[in-house]
Amino acid sequence: MDITLISVPMDLGADRRGVDMGPSAIRYADIADKLRALGHTVTSAEPIPVSEPEASVETGPTEGRAKHLAPIIAATSLLAERVAASIEGGSLPITLGGDHSIGLGSIAGAARARSPLGVIWFDAHADFNTTKTSPSGNVHGMILAALTGRGDPQLVNVGGPGAKVDPRRVVIVGARDLDPGERALLREAGAHVLTMSDIDRRGMEAITREALERALDGATGLHISFDLDVVDPSEAPGVGTPVHGGITYREAHLAMEMVAECGRMTSLDLVEVNPILDHHNQTAILATELALSAVGKRIF
Repeated sequence: MDITLISVPMDLGADRRGVDMGPSAIRYADIADKLRALGHTVTSAEPIPVSEPEASVETGPTEGRAKHLAPIIAATSLLAERVAASIEGGSLPITLGGDHSIGLGSIAGAARARSPLGVIWFDAHADFNTTKTSPSGNVHGMILAALTGRGDPQLVNVGGPGAKVDPRRVVIVGARDLDPGERALLREAGAHVLTMSDIDRRGMEAITREALERALDGATGLHISFDLDVVDPSEAPGVGTPVHGGITYREAHLAMEMVAECGRMTSLDLVEVNPILDHHNQTAILATELALSAVGKRIF
């Protein structure tokens, strides 16, 4: 398999700084060499440039607006071009973040190359707010809504006009921290939300199987967006927005092993790694190991 690693050193979508160093931490965990050891061809693309925002936009009320909109749009628009070109050239793009706002670009690009696209969003959060529902104005919490055509038109139109994915092919796995406004939007849109309670009751194998079936129903491509905060902080401490009660190390690997077995993944994100909060690069190492499972590594 040909794989392209694309780094997006961006932390503008969140309040907490540090996830801009996530791509470097994952690379320090030897993701490229470990992918090559599995027999894959790996190309490291030039990192996506991210502009510093003007200081004035970081202060003031957040109601009805999205923070740092201009530099996020610039970076994700370029990422969309890179991801689309990678897929169209026969490569699997793995986007390294950075906060989860980078998913706006990676999924827009994947949808351009492989539409209709299915999306599985492994995350403690749904990221389905708009400027009208967001309590913070942080763009990383608005990405899935924008990709389904909801919210600020500037976000919706990144990578091309209008919605990039049908919400009926969007599956959120591992959610355990949802805002009231996005709950209503998710129900209205018809997106699928498989919470930690569902995983507790039914097990990770059944949940991942359902997620794959729903995301791939009528799809020609599959994008996996993996926010490391879906994993419990005891095993992934270095994340942008930790929430207790997440999936385990082995549940995360099982999900990625099942993604590999389905043979349909066309692009992958690994996001929200924050080395400042990490212990001995533990979370970046986990991100690397999950990428290996997603592209075919097995225990035996």
